[in-house]
Amino acid sequence: MSFSTYFRASSYAMVACGAMALAVTGGIGVALAAAFLLLLVAAWNLEGTRWQLSERIGLVIVLLSLPLFYFDWNYQVGAGTARERVGVAALAHLIIFLSAVKIFQNKADRDWVFLYLISFFEVLLAAGLSISSIFVLVMGVYMLLALSTITAFEIRKAQRNVKISETRLLVPPDSALFKRLKKLDARRGAGEARRLPFISAALLSLIFLLAIPLFFIAPRWQSSALARTNGGLAGFIGFSDNVQLGDIGRLQQSDRLVMRVRVESQPFEDQKPLRWRGVALDEFTGTGWHRSPAASRFEEKKGDSNFFQVDVTDRESLNRLTTQTFFIEPVDTPVLFAAPRAIAVQAALPYVRRDTEGSLSTRTHDQERLTYKVYSDTFEPPAEVLRRDNENYTRAELRYVLVPASLDERIGSLARKVVEQAGATNRYDAAKAIEAYLRDENNFRYSLDLRAGGADPLADFLFKVRAGHCEYFSTAMAVMLRTQGIATRVVNGFQAGDYNETAGVYTVTERYAHSWVEVYFPGTRAWVTFDPTPAAGHLSVSHAGLAARLGQYAEALDMFWMQYVVGYDRLEQRSLATKLRDGISTYSHAFSAKLSALQSSLRDIGRIFTGDDGAADSTLGIALLITLILTAFALAFAAVWLVRRVRRVGWRLAFSLRRVNQTRASVVEFYERMIRALAARGFERAPSETPLEFAAASNIPEVMKITRAYNRVRYGGRDLSTTESSSIEEWIESLETE
Repeated sequence: MSFSTYFRASSYAMVACGAMALAVTGGIGVALAAAFLLLLVAAWNLEGTRWQLSERIGLVIVLLSLPLFYFDWNYQVGAGTARERVGVAALAHLIIFLSAVKIFQNKADRDWVFLYLISFFEVLLAAGLSISSIFVLVMGVYMLLALSTITAFEIRKAQRNVKISETRLLVPPDSALFKRLKKLDARRGAGEARRLPFISAALLSLIFLLAIPLFFIAPRWQSSALARTNGGLAGFIGFSDNVQLGDIGRLQQSDRLVMRVRVESQPFEDQKPLRWRGVALDEFTGTGWHRSPAASRFEEKKGDSNFFQVDVTDRESLNRLTTQTFFIEPVDTPVLFAAPRAIAVQAALPYVRRDTEGSLSTRTHDQERLTYKVYSDTFEPPAEVLRRDNENYTRAELRYVLVPASLDERIGSLARKVVEQAGATNRYDAAKAIEAYLRDENNFRYSLDLRAGGADPLADFLFKVRAGHCEYFSTAMAVMLRTQGIATRVVNGFQAGDYNETAGVYTVTERYAHSWVEVYFPGTRAWVTFDPTPAAGHLSVSHAGLAARLGQYAEALDMFWMQYVVGYDRLEQRSLATKLRDGISTYSHAFSAKLSALQSSLRDIGRIFTGDDGAADSTLGIALLITLILTAFALAFAAVWLVRRVRRVGWRLAFSLRRVNQTRASVVEFYERMIRALAARGFERAPSETPLEFAAASNIPEVMKITRAYNRVRYGGRDLSTTESSSIEEWIESLETE
């Protein structure tokens, strides 16, 4: 590939990559992106022909396109495009149109610069629309192409500005030497084209090496400036004050990403399934759940250095807290998800609210991602303690046993029958009995089909359909226990999710939405989790196969991008600094241990040499010492020989496997080595002397032979044979050593 072809290809690729950045972030549609790529192909084929647009025609088209921007704006508004995206979409269309016009013109240097600027603004606009990991890959390719293109542009510009100096040829133009030089010049241009991608990659690597440390240590604002996105999850039902039976089931039919969760520590004795608690609802209406006025009261916590204490715990419990880091996608709910019984929240938030049911919330974040840490005490009292809990409920706690007056009487009768058949005599055993009854697949079947309905969907589920999703099972258990005078509430949240071992996070989609029951035990003042949903309702994902493994790696990359770039704020910077300090401390202790072990080994060797461990060990030690000394002398001799060789023939030939490279450049190097060797012996070549005159004056046969070979190769266009090359190397070495 010639240099001019490489320049054009790199420029076209840079322009195409800018448009691709807009395409992957939703700035332009797939159809428009494909049409633009086809226009690029057409412009490439028309390059240098009479079909290219003149500068004047291009200017006229650009001026006529400005009103189109206004019409496009109005069209976007009329088509129902979101208000915040109308201007962005119209601007993206205008930029693509200007780029297409310019690419078809006869291009001077300023036109190429204009195209480069347009592509840069396309990437800049795309960065404002989305900062996903896919965009990062496109941006990395764009940066590589930009470095390559700008470097080629400057080389091309410099070549045109170099003044050609004329000289009288000493050989005819049709000679072998002249033809050889023309081939070398053509090869030199192709070599520049081949080397530029590697140079660009090296420059990009150097830029990243310098920029990455600055990015991580630069002072941060309270929250990440990159966390904003172009829209969140709408229709996020099941997490409001009023939830109807069936809402969670509709949510479970989607695979949209909701959040990722990293669990940093969980007590070993507390390794039970994790759930991410959302809202707790205490009032059953017959067709759904409602948050009563008593449950709606909340405390607004103001943070101290972004730390919000939302509950209290004793000193012993501090050692068993479960630490979770949440990376929440933009959703239209203010709920903060957490493992049960959150104690503290660490986040760059203005406030955190906690209602009387332990649910957490903050400001809405439907246009930005949210990152926060939660410290939860997930400990629950042992079953033996809960079985002994027979204390009465207080007046305020009696609201957890209320049921609607219109509740079907068969529900209470069924609950009483299940408890009596299980022989339960306390609250805990009664709860376990009803949980087991509902989980038994011989009694009920898990299904996402919304079959239960009518005026009393719960009775329809228990006595007619006998199939439903988690919301029906949790409601059935909570209401059945309430008919037996046991305090309950329903909790809506998410199952733990799909664990990614590579990224070390749980990936939670809407399909993992879940509903379960919490039963109150007044003696221990503990809300204990029960889950009556059959096993079919607990999702499990297989990670077998290459595709699944590659998906995990891709998610790990996306997670790194989200945590350490998009969501990198002051809290994450502090956390990273702590991890770095702990890592340095760990390596420091390990190095100290290794050093102590080495000192101990040296003392043992010293005892061997001194004969403290016996004559046999002393003889072995002396032999080992002699071997070490001889090895050290051999290494020193090899190092001295290598240094002398490098000083004599240079780095290039010192490490070459071939002694001679049969090219004109190698002969020139041999001749220069000969000149240096003769200069060291006092023979200096005068500027007016020709090579042959200097060789004759030296009166050394080897010098004359090397000079004649030099003239044959450099001026006669001949190559050296292997025998001649070996002889020249021997002659030069003899001159250098004498």
